[in-house]
Amino acid sequence: MNVFVVHDGTLYTPPLATSILPGITRDAIVKLADDLKIPVKEHVIPREMLYIVDEVFFVGTAVEITPIRSVDHIQVGKGVAGPITRKLQEEFFAITGGTKSDRHNWLTPVNAPVGAASR
Repeated sequence: MNVFVVHDGTLYTPPLATSILPGITRDAIVKLADDLKIPVKEHVIPREMLYIVDEVFFVGTAVEITPIRSVDHIQVGKGVAGPITRKLQEEFFAITGGTKSDRHNWLTPVNAPVGAASR
């Protein structure tokens, strides 16, 4: 799982050199942000930064894109998914759900053999 924060319209995530997981979902979010013209900066994120940012969300295979409402009982932004988090969620789920074209070739169609469903 990786963390992203949004501050003043810019998306921040820790750099790979900080021993974070170079995850597939992290990479997908960076690509989608670029597609959507959302600036992305790799930057060490000190704990204190989590208290003052506009949005925070986790990404990963299991969590996909999950907004964070509070950190240490301190509300993040308005306490709900912010506009950039929602925009990235919408784009991610549209592509992975097949309602938008897979412009990054992330999906691999799996076709069952004819008659396999009747077994």
